[in-house]
Amino acid sequence: MILKITTALMLAAQLLHAQPAGAAALLEAENATISQGVVESNHPGYTGTGFVNYDNLLGSYVEWAVESSEARTVTLTLRYANGTAANRQMNVAGTVVDFPGTGAWTNWRTARLTVSLAAGTTPIRATATTANGGPNVDSLSVDEPGGVDWSTAVVESTMARHSPGALGGWGYTRGLYLWGQYLVWQRTGDPRHLRYIKDWADRFVDSSGNISHSFSNLDSMQSGNVLLALYKETGQSRYRIAAAKIRNRLNTYPRTSDGGWWHSTSDSRQGQLWADGVFMVNPFLARYGAWVAEDAFTRTEPAKQMEIYYSRLNRTSGSAAGLLYHAYDQPGGLTASWVKPSLGNTNGISWCRAIGWFGMAAIDILEIIPADHPRRAALITMLRNLVPAYATWQDPATGRWFQVVTERGNSGNWTETSCSAMYTYTISRSVERGYVDPSYQVYAERGYQGVMAKVSTGSDGRTTIVDISEGTNVDDVFGYYFNRARPVNDFHGLGAFLIMNEQMTRTR
Repeated sequence: MILKITTALMLAAQLLHAQPAGAAALLEAENATISQGVVESNHPGYTGTGFVNYDNLLGSYVEWAVESSEARTVTLTLRYANGTAANRQMNVAGTVVDFPGTGAWTNWRTARLTVSLAAGTTPIRATATTANGGPNVDSLSVDEPGGVDWSTAVVESTMARHSPGALGGWGYTRGLYLWGQYLVWQRTGDPRHLRYIKDWADRFVDSSGNISHSFSNLDSMQSGNVLLALYKETGQSRYRIAAAKIRNRLNTYPRTSDGGWWHSTSDSRQGQLWADGVFMVNPFLARYGAWVAEDAFTRTEPAKQMEIYYSRLNRTSGSAAGLLYHAYDQPGGLTASWVKPSLGNTNGISWCRAIGWFGMAAIDILEIIPADHPRRAALITMLRNLVPAYATWQDPATGRWFQVVTERGNSGNWTETSCSAMYTYTISRSVERGYVDPSYQVYAERGYQGVMAKVSTGSDGRTTIVDISEGTNVDDVFGYYFNRARPVNDFHGLGAFLIMNEQMTRTR
């Protein structure tokens, strides 16, 4: 019986991403049996000598003969391009799979599924199931399932592209990425990965623990997590001393009237709370208390800050209830241009990554604080509101989430990779820890498939992740968020991907 899997329900049977070079046996489509299709070479980017352009007919197909010395389960990866806006659907070895549009016929993507081979020769046929025919098909690769460690592939690719000295300056994006690499190192134990992190940090921390930074905004504090990780793993006091500078800066850091730390001390941002900020400082402070020196401040402030921010940013009514606005500006003093007094002095827009930062911060703090912490229940309640909202606003066609979460039908909007990884991580860990019902795991699975569809491997064997929003200010118009640049392999996306992939690799 044919099992139909729509794009909205792609679960473990289908994984959209590319296989690293050399990891699989590659069978070119132009060398297969072709029915009602032609071999062409007019769209660059294919492998081999060409690709198969299906006739626009129901039943057109490409069939490969796959050899195996024994009965086994393998992973099939089809490389394809679909320059139309509509999905093109095919029956691949008994499974009906959607092949989403790739934006242009020169944009090649991959679809991956798991099948069983018999000993000897097994025909693998990809048959168009509609009158539109199939997508252009370039190749089929065959490999054992689980043969690719995507976290390691991303880390190795990033290390190959950037030496520690050229990775970038002190800032939250590099701290996010390196924290993800640290999680990978914790699993694999590869000493090169930890050495890379250390070499980067040693650019900023001298042998006495001095670090030249004023820490005048929350973003600048996020990389303190790298210092804590290095102190934990090496025992070198200089990393503890440098981390203490961030911890002590918080003693006098400015707050709103209800105690929330300003996103920045600059005049233009005084009194502002951005959902982004909770991830930049609160997990660091909780870890500092757990790994270096616990006191009343480290015990109470991380969760307290989450509650303050949540009270200002949470959307409590309508179909968007449970989501957060991007930012809030306390009345009085300078007033931001984006303030909407009728919406609680917020900007009135739910930007996807801001809400992703918030979800990950809640998860990370819950991992650190004790079971009897007086604010633990409040953090779990936040997740019990947030995860259903994530589920409500997930794009059923891709499994990802939109740049402006609530504007799914707006033609200017687009699905963003880093927030999709963050939401997937938050949902999966919430299910794992029992914060939400297990039924929400399906949304994590869909999210994972959607993120993996944005990961590919080039001819150099290095990974590429696309559709990642650049760093973003606050605004009150959709177009500002829609028009953000999407730099390839942006560190927001690389770090979020590693955090998500380590979670999903461990739990799937």
